[in-house]
Amino acid sequence: MNKYLSNPVLDLISKIAFETNTELYIVGGYVRDIILKRPTKDIDVVVVGSGIEFARKMATAIGGNTNVSVFKNFGTAMLTYKNYEIEFVGARKESYRIESRKPIVEDGTLDDDLQRRDFTINALAVGLGKENYGKLIDPFRGVEDIKNKIIRTPLDPEATFSDDPLRMMRAIRFASRLKFSLDEVTISAISKHRERISIVSQERITEEINKTMLSERPSTGFKLMDQTRLLEIILPEVHAMKGVDVMKGRMHKDNFYHTVKVLDNLCKKSDNLWLRWAALLHDVGKPLTKKYDECSGWTFHGHDYLGSKMIPAIFRRLKLPLNEKMKYVQKIVRLHLRPISISGEEITDSAVRRLLYEAGDQIEDLMILCEADITSKNKETVRRHMNNFRIVRRKLREIEEKDAIRNFQPPVKGEEIMKTFGLSPGREVGIIKKSIKEAILDGIIRNNSEEARRFMIVKAREMGLEPLEGKNPENLRTGDN
Repeated sequence: MNKYLSNPVLDLISKIAFETNTELYIVGGYVRDIILKRPTKDIDVVVVGSGIEFARKMATAIGGNTNVSVFKNFGTAMLTYKNYEIEFVGARKESYRIESRKPIVEDGTLDDDLQRRDFTINALAVGLGKENYGKLIDPFRGVEDIKNKIIRTPLDPEATFSDDPLRMMRAIRFASRLKFSLDEVTISAISKHRERISIVSQERITEEINKTMLSERPSTGFKLMDQTRLLEIILPEVHAMKGVDVMKGRMHKDNFYHTVKVLDNLCKKSDNLWLRWAALLHDVGKPLTKKYDECSGWTFHGHDYLGSKMIPAIFRRLKLPLNEKMKYVQKIVRLHLRPISISGEEITDSAVRRLLYEAGDQIEDLMILCEADITSKNKETVRRHMNNFRIVRRKLREIEEKDAIRNFQPPVKGEEIMKTFGLSPGREVGIIKKSIKEAILDGIIRNNSEEARRFMIVKAREMGLEPLEGKNPENLRTGDN
C-alpha cells in the first residue's frame, strides 16, 4: 500500500505519528477508494489512544488558523487541511440496545474498531505509524470483496442490521454507487429485519435515498429496495406502481420497472437531484387512475395531475424541502405529458406557446424527462418519438425567439385595467386580464403593450365597458394611463 500513501496530508499525519510514537491507521472509505482508484477528499484516521488529542497536535503542526471541531460525546475531532476533511477517532468498540441504533461506545483495539464497521469493504486499515507504516490490515477479506464487487458485513449480517438498521440502506446505496452486488445472505438479512428501519430517523433514511438517487444507475438501488421489501415501507407510492394487470388478454407495462428505467435514462443527461426525483415520481399517480376500457385497453387518465397533487404529502413524510424544490418537482410531474401530447404531425404555435408559458425556465428539464420517458424496446417507436421531440425543441426555440413567451407577464396589469375603465378589483378585471393572456398565447396578438392595450379595449366593449373620459382608445400607447 505504500505507493498510495504519497499524499502531503498523510505525510504530515505520519510525521506527527513518528515523532509522538503514536499508533494510528487510515481506515474505511479512504482505503476502499484508494483500491478502487476513486477520487476522495474524506480521510478517517483511527488512533489507538485519543483521536481528539492527536487532531490538536496536527492543528498545531499546520499552524495558522486551523480549527479543530471536537465532538466529545463521540470521541472524535475533525479538521480541514489542503481541501481534505480529516476525522480522528480513538479506536473503539460498540454494543447496542434493541430499542435504539445509537451504540454504547467503549475504548477498544484496532480489531474492535474494524469489527464494528458496516461492510468488509470498509473494514480495511493501513498503518501510518513507525512500526506499521504502509501495512494493510484486512481481517475480513475486504480487498477480495472489492475485486469481486460484493457487499457483505464483517460479522453476522442479522446482528449487524438489527443493531443499526440504517446499514440496510447504506448497503443498498454502496451497491448502487459502486456498481456492486449484495450477497444472498445479506439480502436475506435485510429482508428479515426490514421492519427495524422504523427506529431510524426519516432524515437519515432520506439522506441514503438521495445518495442512491445520485448514483450513475439508481435503478440498482431501487430494485434492491424492492427485492428486500424495504421499498414498500419507505416509498409505498413507488412500490404501488409494481405489477401488471391483465384483462381480456390485454396488459399494461409494469410501471415500477418503467420508472426506474426512465430514471436511469435521465441520469445520463442530468445530475440534478430534483429532476431525478421528478423522474422517480412522474407516474406516481398511475395506480390510483388505472382503469380498463373495452376500446382503449388500460388507461391512466389524469395521472399527471393527480401525481403532482401527491408530491407535497410525499415530500412532507420524507422530510424533503417543502419549498421551491418541491414546487419544481410538482411542476415537472404535472407537465410531463404535455410535450408528447403536442408532438404529433401538426404542432401548433399556440400549443408550443402554452407549453413555454407553463414550463418557464424548467422547459429544458421537462424535455430531458420526456425524452427519458421513451422506454419502448421497439426501435421504430423510439425513433419516431425522438424525431417528434426534435421538432418540438425546434418550435420551442422559434416561438421563444419570436414571442418571448417564457415566464412572460401580461403586458397590461390589473391596475391599468381598473384605472382605464374606472373599475374596482373584481371579476371584470380578471376576465380582461385573462383574455389578454389567452390572446397572446393563441397568437391573436403579439406579446407587446400596444397590441395588448388595443385588445383590452375590444374585450372591454364586448363586456359593455368603455374607457373613462379622456382615455381615447386610438391613442392608448405604452405609458399612456
